[in-house]
Amino acid sequence: MAEVSTNALSQDSFQGTAADIAGQIGLMWELIKSPLIVPLLRFAMYICLAMELMLFIERLYMGIVIILVKLFMKKPEKRYTWEPMREDLEIGNSSFPMVLVQIPMFNEREVYKISIGAACNLSWPSDRLVIQVLDDSTDPLIKDLVEKECLRWANKGINIRYQIRENRGGYKAGALKEGLKRDYVNDCEYVVIFDADFRPEPDFLRRSIPFLVHNSEIALVQGRWRFVNANECLLTRMQEMSLDYHFTVEQEVGSSTHAFFGFNGTGGVWRIAAINEAGGWKDRTTVEDMDLAVRASLKGWKFLYLGDLQVKSELPSTFKAFRFQQHRWSCGPANLFRKMVMEIVRNKRVNIWKKFYVIYSFFFVRKIIAHMVTFFFFCVLLPLSLLVPEVEVPIWGAIYIPCIITTLNSVGTPRSIHLLFYWILFENVMAFQRTKATFIGLLEAKRANEWVVTEKLGDALKNKEKTKQTKKPRGSLFGDRILPQELGFAVFLFFCGCYDVLYGKSQYFLYIFLQVISFTIAGFGYIGTIVPS
Repeated sequence: MAEVSTNALSQDSFQGTAADIAGQIGLMWELIKSPLIVPLLRFAMYICLAMELMLFIERLYMGIVIILVKLFMKKPEKRYTWEPMREDLEIGNSSFPMVLVQIPMFNEREVYKISIGAACNLSWPSDRLVIQVLDDSTDPLIKDLVEKECLRWANKGINIRYQIRENRGGYKAGALKEGLKRDYVNDCEYVVIFDADFRPEPDFLRRSIPFLVHNSEIALVQGRWRFVNANECLLTRMQEMSLDYHFTVEQEVGSSTHAFFGFNGTGGVWRIAAINEAGGWKDRTTVEDMDLAVRASLKGWKFLYLGDLQVKSELPSTFKAFRFQQHRWSCGPANLFRKMVMEIVRNKRVNIWKKFYVIYSFFFVRKIIAHMVTFFFFCVLLPLSLLVPEVEVPIWGAIYIPCIITTLNSVGTPRSIHLLFYWILFENVMAFQRTKATFIGLLEAKRANEWVVTEKLGDALKNKEKTKQTKKPRGSLFGDRILPQELGFAVFLFFCGCYDVLYGKSQYFLYIFLQVISFTIAGFGYIGTIVPS
């Protein structure tokens, strides 16, 4: 009897304590909600709506300009002087300028043969072409394989050089800079850069070099990327949608209206004199290509984008590789903006309109605002507004404008229009990583200069027997597959969605629960190709 009374007393005490704690929490919430939480969320909402309008105006402007460009602007061959390169009867191949092809590599076991072979098959006089393989590999076996491949092509009469360094200082920028210091490069007027997974068509140089030869003000001719593995999985399809908009709209508009855009780091031809005048390659950020492009533009050089000059390449098909790539692509521009904004403002060689375009449109809206508004508005503010009904999110900001922006973003890949809804959810998940990387770049925090080479798989996935035989180490499960931050956001969104179902009056819980599923899938790493390590 005494035991029963004791248990009952303990249970009643526990329930009473729990009720007291819940009551105190509820009281504290009511005390701080009206004077603090509500004004803070409203202020955040106004900021997010302002950023959303900035992004909307930017996308609308880009859409209008690209339509005008397609309808009324002449093709590059008619806007600039262009004549095909031909052998001269008297001087022979000397009429062709000397061209350097640089192929930076780092442990590229799966793709080194493809990239070297594509470069060696370029249609250009062999005595006017130098191919430079810049191998920073740390695996002795891979270094040996790459060197043997270079020797194989050299025995066929190709002028190919295999270059290594003592250390990887400066990463890709350091390798490119070191390559330009070689004595045999002194006679080269132009340099074309192809990353290890890029496969140019044989006529790439014959179509691009004439623009540089006959137009002395042009520093860069950029080709368009095409993706050999776009149909491999849903992850690659999502990437194709984002990158196709970048090339179809952003690069085309920048080239047509300001003769400026960000160099994509590969698939482009530079005038070496422009590189030198701009100060050469610098490794102060993880976007050495964009850094060089901005500095060359401030010197008065013009850039030309050729949408029909296409180069095959590979998209990262593993979620781990894609996350590392997006960190670099988001952190680097923000860090470069921090370093160069005042230099752009003070520059006297470019007009005010171009300065405004570079600072506001190119950097601020596309590289900073676009990531932040996607994450804070749709993944933080909108769910929190369900817990605080006093903060009302206007329907035009939550639905109408985002739908228009998304539709404008999809014009680059019409074949994937049916995947638009999945793409929205995926972009919201990735906005978390991109926003975090953007803040790291702006604040120049610990990972600001982190450089992880994007893993390329090449034809490895086609070898099913090899894939089956390879076992994944147990220790890599947590680091490679389970992502606590994404799973934490899934829990937060799930709580907000359940609260809206029980107590709310909006229908946003439908979107919230779909976003919960997206964050959960990402948190467990079930995106993209699952490849054993």
